[in-house]
Amino acid sequence: MLIKQLYIGGELVSSGLTTEVINPATLTPVGSIAAADIAQAEQALAAANKAFPIWSKTTIKQRTDWMYKLRDAVIENEQHLRECIHLEMAKPWSSTKDDYQMLVDSLNFYADAMLNLEQETLEDKEGTHTHELRRESVGVAAAFLAWNFPLLNLAYKIGPAMAAGCPIVIKPSVKTPLSAYAVGELCAKIGLPAGVVNIISGPDHKVGDAISASTIPSVLTLIGSTNVGKHVIATGATSIKRYSMELGGNAPAIVFADADLNNAADVICGVKFANAGQICVTPNRVLVEQSIADEFIEMILTRAHSVKVGFDKTADIDMGPVMDASSWQRIDALVQDAIVKGATLLTGGGKPEGHETGYFYSPTVLCGVTPEMDIAKEEVFGPVISIMTFSKDDEVLAEANNTEAGLSSFIFTTNEARVTRFADELRFAEVQVNGIKYAINLPHFGIKQSGVGVDCSLLALDDYLAYKRVSRAV
Repeated sequence: MLIKQLYIGGELVSSGLTTEVINPATLTPVGSIAAADIAQAEQALAAANKAFPIWSKTTIKQRTDWMYKLRDAVIENEQHLRECIHLEMAKPWSSTKDDYQMLVDSLNFYADAMLNLEQETLEDKEGTHTHELRRESVGVAAAFLAWNFPLLNLAYKIGPAMAAGCPIVIKPSVKTPLSAYAVGELCAKIGLPAGVVNIISGPDHKVGDAISASTIPSVLTLIGSTNVGKHVIATGATSIKRYSMELGGNAPAIVFADADLNNAADVICGVKFANAGQICVTPNRVLVEQSIADEFIEMILTRAHSVKVGFDKTADIDMGPVMDASSWQRIDALVQDAIVKGATLLTGGGKPEGHETGYFYSPTVLCGVTPEMDIAKEEVFGPVISIMTFSKDDEVLAEANNTEAGLSSFIFTTNEARVTRFADELRFAEVQVNGIKYAINLPHFGIKQSGVGVDCSLLALDDYLAYKRVSRAV
């Protein structure tokens, strides 16, 4: 059992409340955390607020030195951090590497970025003034993290906040808090200045709302569903705040007859069955040109049947369970609803054979899905491929855009004119052509109901930096 404490004001802190962390594969406790109450949420905010005038005025070199110290501690403790993820999510051991590596990459990238960030000067057409455009820390940040990538989501927030000089209160999900709390242990170990990073978890309706409603944060940043984003914005309206939110998706993956079908099947299955489909950017609707639908479906089925499901650190596992009972039930309800409404279940559905314990859901493929079905309108967030067919470009473009979500989209074609048109007309913040790529230097964001602000890349710093103009008369 891993026992973890809160990290507030530079100290590891116990509390009167504890929460067990349950492994979703074995349904057994694997850890216990000290859970925050409203008073401790306020303490964390106060600690960050106290740190702001000091941390924001430190030199960039001093801040980045601390970021490199934390990075080195993360590298030294790779195995423990990955073990936390492996246990709290039952994520395959090989998959924990991506979570861990993103934290290293984020601390490196944003430290380097701040060291190379140049101040700007603005032209004065009349020649009567000089103008300097400065970037300064905007204030305290508060981050709410989704459970699906415990360290990757933390990495998206801690890097730009620390680099920009914004003390941060990080609230990981109570479902997967172990790895985030382990980062708090590393912050304490290196002696990070008090209040620069604070890590607490507790009930969303109490601790989360107390953080949102506080007038201390200047930035509220979130990775989660659209409904949670709306709630945080409403609760945060006690003061004028910035919001940076990566919210739900309903990604189309459009496969044209001229595409490299093996590549398309590899990409779609790879991102759909990885992390048990619990990825915001994973294809939610696979739209296949009618003339190659049968051939492509066979390719998808071959890959689905080869997915190795389980929870074993020593085995070559492709996919673990979904997060909890409510996730399993929601996914299965969407699958069963589609079947009742006329979709055909080609493989999967329900629990895979031999995995009756735990929240495992079979790699599932449906065909005959229509736009009216709930599974085509709601984010599945599970290992289910829903196949729809089309025959005309205009038809599939309209259907792809038939959603309030606007996070990611995929197209597979060798027709460059079509690529240009669809890249122009798809109403999504990300258009992935014949592949998929994410990295700390590439911006990640949504439009419409999928979010505001930016994660990753230099653009993310704009969420944590305020502009100041200094004009001097000549």
